[in-house]
Amino acid sequence: MRQISARAWALACLSGVLELLPFPIAGPAPVWRTVFIWLALTPLLIAILSTRRDGGPLSIWQSMLVALPAGMIWYTGNCYWIYSVMHQYGNIDASSAALIQLGFALAGGCYHMVFAAATALIRRWTGKRGLALAAAPFFWVAQELARARITQFPWDQIGVAQVDNFLLTRLAPVGGAYLMSWVIVAVSALLASGFLLHSARTRRIALIAAAVLLCVLQAGVLFAPASEPTTANAVLLQFNLPILGNGSWTAEEFNRNLYSFATLSLQNCTSYVHGIQHESTPVIAPDCNVPPPHTDLIAWPESPALFEESDPRFLSLLEGLARKTGATIIAQNDATVPNPTNPRDIRMYNSAAFIQPDGTFAGRYNKIHLVPFGEYVPYANFFSFAKPLTTEVSDFSKGSARNVLHTDGHIFGTFICYESTFADEVRHFVLNGAQVLVNLSDDGWYGDTSAPWQHLQMARLRAIENHRWVLRATNTGVTAAIDPQGRVTQSAPRHIRTSLAAQFTYHDDITFYTRHGDWFAWLCVVVSTLALAGAGIRRRTL
Repeated sequence: MRQISARAWALACLSGVLELLPFPIAGPAPVWRTVFIWLALTPLLIAILSTRRDGGPLSIWQSMLVALPAGMIWYTGNCYWIYSVMHQYGNIDASSAALIQLGFALAGGCYHMVFAAATALIRRWTGKRGLALAAAPFFWVAQELARARITQFPWDQIGVAQVDNFLLTRLAPVGGAYLMSWVIVAVSALLASGFLLHSARTRRIALIAAAVLLCVLQAGVLFAPASEPTTANAVLLQFNLPILGNGSWTAEEFNRNLYSFATLSLQNCTSYVHGIQHESTPVIAPDCNVPPPHTDLIAWPESPALFEESDPRFLSLLEGLARKTGATIIAQNDATVPNPTNPRDIRMYNSAAFIQPDGTFAGRYNKIHLVPFGEYVPYANFFSFAKPLTTEVSDFSKGSARNVLHTDGHIFGTFICYESTFADEVRHFVLNGAQVLVNLSDDGWYGDTSAPWQHLQMARLRAIENHRWVLRATNTGVTAAIDPQGRVTQSAPRHIRTSLAAQFTYHDDITFYTRHGDWFAWLCVVVSTLALAGAGIRRRTL
């Protein structure tokens, strides 16, 4: 520890801050802040590949230690809302919630440590910083894939920060967010080369090349394609229900809320925000005197209302709404279903009910990717502290099929809340024929933290990767329509009970990413493995 210079520690901390700044912190991130993502890993790479106080290179363990504060700052700052969820809604005392937040940051920081270890190994085994820097983008993407597949938390991959960059997002339909991340880290590594390589001439070339690439690629935020034409209309509900206490509605309260939601479902001309709502963004009031358009879809969000598919009041109201409006309805609810192989085994699912325009119940989608410590407790006996978090949502079972809704000549794919973070899973709805994607979510758990805006960013990237409209119906916001270029065309003001009359259209094309998924991320795993193996062989032959 004493051999690591203060400069290396400071650079690692700076890297964590730079990695944090381009993402939403308390509201939507201004586009100008996204420029910091190109610089974010440069200080960390310089720190990892720096020298000790005695002039020798850092050991592998020392490089890992240097990377830890960068990871902890990133995970603490980006996901600070974990504390409020645990404390406010989990009924966990402040000190325990803080310890959980700290434990999460430590666990997440381990991925930065793995990245640092791989990069440092290349340097130590080959003696060449240039090779280590060349391998760094591959190592970074490999650890992002590990986050998604091992710990199941791909929240805010570094490429997501550039979702507003029309030039860079052209890569998403090919290699997803991973390919965008690779380019960003490659620029950071090239910039780090300008400080670390031995030749002064090579350092100058690297700095000039990095500066040119940064300017050209960041300029992508200044451009936008033409607006997408629309041919269909949706009504996206925003219930604005409080997170706690809705499971104890009286019969009168239940009927009153159902009537309110039914009334909102019929409102196909409503005020909205053009794009993403900022403090100064005006609310647009459309001319509702003209004949209203036909409603093609009504979407009810995920919420704490605890609607039951087996409740005749709930299902009959949806069926009546469908017949009255001639619209397809997709509504979140809890579905209690006996296990086909064992009728005594009753399972509960977080589901989306499908209702045809003629009022026919057309099946459901059962959420596959459940939220740990929110919808189920992994290793429940060990994590007994998390039980208060599950009192409101019970213990859900995991769905098994990505069902899509065939209706009125069109196909809808539905994913629920946290599933929007898993790009490789969302694409399967499109592979199954979905022409438009519907995201039902409840971000009320996060209050006015960064999480609802971060969630929106990731849903926008899912639209780009699959070239599909994404229609988001949320409990407290952000309820929005997202076009296939990732732009929010319309959104509803947050924290009010309302509905958003949104326009969209259907698409049938299949992108390369939709067809092949995380192929680029797996390629980075292969390249990383070969790089480490080759460096190891070189070390033994020297």
